[in-house]
Amino acid sequence: MRRFREEETEELAEILNHDGVISVPTDTVFGVCARMDSEAAQEHLRDVKHRPLTKAFPIMCSDEAQIKTVAEVTPLGEKMIRAFMPGPVTLILKKKAEVPAYVNGNMETLAVRMATSEPVKKLIEAVGCPLFMTSANQSGQPVCTSLDEIEHACPDLDGMMEGEPHFGEASTIIDCTKEEPVILRQGPVTMEQIQRVLTA
Repeated sequence: MRRFREEETEELAEILNHDGVISVPTDTVFGVCARMDSEAAQEHLRDVKHRPLTKAFPIMCSDEAQIKTVAEVTPLGEKMIRAFMPGPVTLILKKKAEVPAYVNGNMETLAVRMATSEPVKKLIEAVGCPLFMTSANQSGQPVCTSLDEIEHACPDLDGMMEGEPHFGEASTIIDCTKEEPVILRQGPVTMEQIQRVLTA
C-alpha cells in the first residue's frame, strides 16, 4: 500500500475524488476518510471499516465557513467553535436541510470536526468538500496506533498519509443542539473548560 508524504496533497486528493479511501493522522488519533459528496465513497469507507449502516460517520471540515455549509450553527455552537476549534472536539449540530440523507442516515444531526493540521486542511480544500472522517480501525476494534497497524487492519485502503497524531486520545464529543452543552464522550476537552467559556 502506497504511503504518501504530507505535502503530496494533489495525489491524495485525486484518490479521494475518485471515491477512494485513505488514512490520515488527525490531532487525536489516526483516521480514515472519504469525500462527503459521494455516496459511493461513503459505501467504500463502510466496506474498508466493516461499519454497520446504522452508524453515521463524523464530518471533518476545513474551517468554520465550511462547517456552516453543512450544519446549523447556534450561538452555543459558535462559542464552542471559537473556543475549541481547531482542536480535539467533535460538535453535534443540526444538519442543514440541503445535506443529502445518505450523509448521516437521514438523522437530524451531524457530528462535525475541524481540521487541526495544515496537511489535512489542505487536503480538504483540494478535494473541495468536507470529508467523512472516522478512526482508523475495524468497526468495534481498538484504534490503530501506527501506519503498520492501519495497513494490517484496513488492507482495502487506497493510500496512506504519513505523519503522527498528537493526543492519541479520541476527541471530546459535545452535543450543541440543546440550550446547554452535553458531553457525550469525554476526551481532552473537559466540562470545566466548557463552563469557563460559557461564563467568560
